[in-house]
Amino acid sequence: MSGPDTGIDDDGLVRLQKLLAQSGVASRRRCEELMLAGLVEVDGEVVTRLGTKVDPRTAVIRVEGRRLPPVSAHVYLVLNKPRGVVSTMSDPEGRRTLSDFVAERPERLFHVGRLDTDTEGLILLTNDGDFAQRVAHPSYELDKTYVAEVEGQVPKATVRRLLAGVTLEDGPVEVSAAKLVSAQPHRSIVELTIHEGRNRIVRRLLDEVGHPVRKLTRTAIGPVVLRGLRSGQLRDLSRDELGTLLDAARL
Repeated sequence: MSGPDTGIDDDGLVRLQKLLAQSGVASRRRCEELMLAGLVEVDGEVVTRLGTKVDPRTAVIRVEGRRLPPVSAHVYLVLNKPRGVVSTMSDPEGRRTLSDFVAERPERLFHVGRLDTDTEGLILLTNDGDFAQRVAHPSYELDKTYVAEVEGQVPKATVRRLLAGVTLEDGPVEVSAAKLVSAQPHRSIVELTIHEGRNRIVRRLLDEVGHPVRKLTRTAIGPVVLRGLRSGQLRDLSRDELGTLLDAARL
């Protein structure tokens, strides 16, 4: 759509300060100040000339170093997947799937990676196929944080062992961060951040160190956190979350 209401020309270009303001960066005046201060980049170059026009669909724009997602028809959603829901959009066995939570939406959505059926927590959904493939691909693996309720009292020595790296039958697992949230005689809560997504990796890891998982929740993928989403609830990715993920996936 072009014309005076949108600020988009017939050739699809829009004034940079108008685009920044419409994207919720700040007021138009403040966006102009940011440009004049050399804090806005387009495609890797600082732009200080007010009135500079850009293509809102393709320009890679950064404000104070943070990526501003392009204008697009794509949607990027966060779901707090309940336990027992299969991480697919359909299931021949008739079990509950991710599509049950987005049935009202018009877009054809893909899930980004998977969560075990018996694991709850954060999963991303989008209609951007390139994004879904990139973010889930092993070479772009983002840190994922899990909170696990496990059997037994986890000693601090076990946390140190996890951080030192544990080797499973299919190779070593690198743990970026590990924290003992609580430890009682028969039950402990551990928070782990890992970089990879091998099948049932967190469960196998904790089993290996002698503390089988009772309950597992994924609480973060890269910059995206559950932020108090109730089980089964959805929200849109924030502008900053999406910008960081696009950078991580080199899109």
